[in-house]
Amino acid sequence: MKKVNFTEMKKGTKKDYLFLDKHEKDFANKTAERILKFMSNLTETLEGYQISRLEHSLQSATRAYENKESEEMIVATLLHDIGDELAPMNHSEYAAAILKPYVSEKTHWIIKKHGEFQMYYYAHHLGGDRNKREEYKSHKYYRDTINFCEQYDQNSFDPNYKSLPLEFFRPMVKKIFSRKPYSLL
Repeated sequence: MKKVNFTEMKKGTKKDYLFLDKHEKDFANKTAERILKFMSNLTETLEGYQISRLEHSLQSATRAYENKESEEMIVATLLHDIGDELAPMNHSEYAAAILKPYVSEKTHWIIKKHGEFQMYYYAHHLGGDRNKREEYKSHKYYRDTINFCEQYDQNSFDPNYKSLPLEFFRPMVKKIFSRKPYSLL
């Protein structure tokens, strides 16, 4: 395979960067498939929970689908905890960063903040502040994020819930990740 000649970016030529740009665009076009493959491997049980990370994600997305949310929100709901594996201390920000180029400001904010809002359900049991989300009370997406947590996240740990399979969501994931990034609109 052809490669650039430079070993320092500052020595790259226009020809080098046009060549790399083509490869980077091809790679970016396969993002949805990489995400779906990653999701399919989340079959390990969330330690202590009754279901796997994948099942939690599928339950959340199925609930969003059944509630007739937009495809964008369904996909964001499917991926909302994708950061748990690699960024457990800031999983919400990780998931939001993956989604940011392809979703609206509102969807991005909901996913980015859902971890803090979700603390409402458990922080007080661990000596934390369950009302941390109140610092965002005046934010325009405050109520939407509460609704996201209540309707799709906190209630999706049920081993008896009938989720739609990951394959059902494949076309939606591909559609969202094939959008022109919002930053380029």
